[in-house]
Amino acid sequence: MAAITGLAAFPGAFVTSSLSSAATAPALKALKPSPRMPVLFVGHGSPMNAIEDNAWRRSWQAVGAELAARAVQPQLILCVSAHWLTRGGWQLTGMANPKTIHDFGGFPQALFDQQYPAPGAPQVARSLAAELKSPATGAALGVDEGEWGLDHGTWSVLKPMFPQAQIPVMQLSMDYSRAPAEHYALGQQLKGLRDRGVLIVGSGNIVHNLRVTRRGTAANEAYDWATEFDTVVQEQIKKGQLGALQDFQKLGAVAQQAHPTHEHYLPLLYAAGAVLPTEMPRFFNTGYQSASISMRSVLWG
Repeated sequence: MAAITGLAAFPGAFVTSSLSSAATAPALKALKPSPRMPVLFVGHGSPMNAIEDNAWRRSWQAVGAELAARAVQPQLILCVSAHWLTRGGWQLTGMANPKTIHDFGGFPQALFDQQYPAPGAPQVARSLAAELKSPATGAALGVDEGEWGLDHGTWSVLKPMFPQAQIPVMQLSMDYSRAPAEHYALGQQLKGLRDRGVLIVGSGNIVHNLRVTRRGTAANEAYDWATEFDTVVQEQIKKGQLGALQDFQKLGAVAQQAHPTHEHYLPLLYAAGAVLPTEMPRFFNTGYQSASISMRSVLWG
């Protein structure tokens, strides 16, 4: 697998390309009450999944088509990606036209040519930043008005799902200096946004260890520790034990093998925090990429 340079990217870590003009639809200035939107956790795996005709991408397309067929569409997509890490606080993207970030290296030019010109929602970002509170300090969140954008954890899955890029997209960073319990707590604050037209999307991987990938393996092939960790998480989700997900490090060595660094696991905690106790999960993409990346994804609601 080619190198991915944005695995633990902090603002200013690299220069990103500019984005062509975003959709010309009227800017989203405020969220309105709506039927409850679903919650997604998507295992995104290799950035090449965004352009290859494989089972993972086809599944994303099918889920997007299913959501698009619902009577009410999201007003906003709020995505928590494994690839936007901050320290000293959380941030929301607050630019009108978020750029498409190609935070990887060594892939074909066709992948770097990809753009996802979804609009942002600056006024909503400022409102939500004041409404949501840091679990660490109780302070308001920050608003990034120009540095970040949509990294590949976001656009690589949203482009197959919502190819017209008409729904405004906002990213929420993850303060990587904070404990998993705080990430779950912030996810719980997102719960109410679902009744205001916000589709919550966590994008990471339940198992993610690039150090031991084996290229060319089948979707049902994985290391024993990978299947063990994935199975534990699956059972917790199936049983509605979503609060237990924040204690993954208590699994010890198997957790360390599944996540030498845990930025790809944390988006699951945001998605799980936004789920209601009565909501049943639906799994899709229940396989592995390169033997050490779980592509398991979940839809609630």
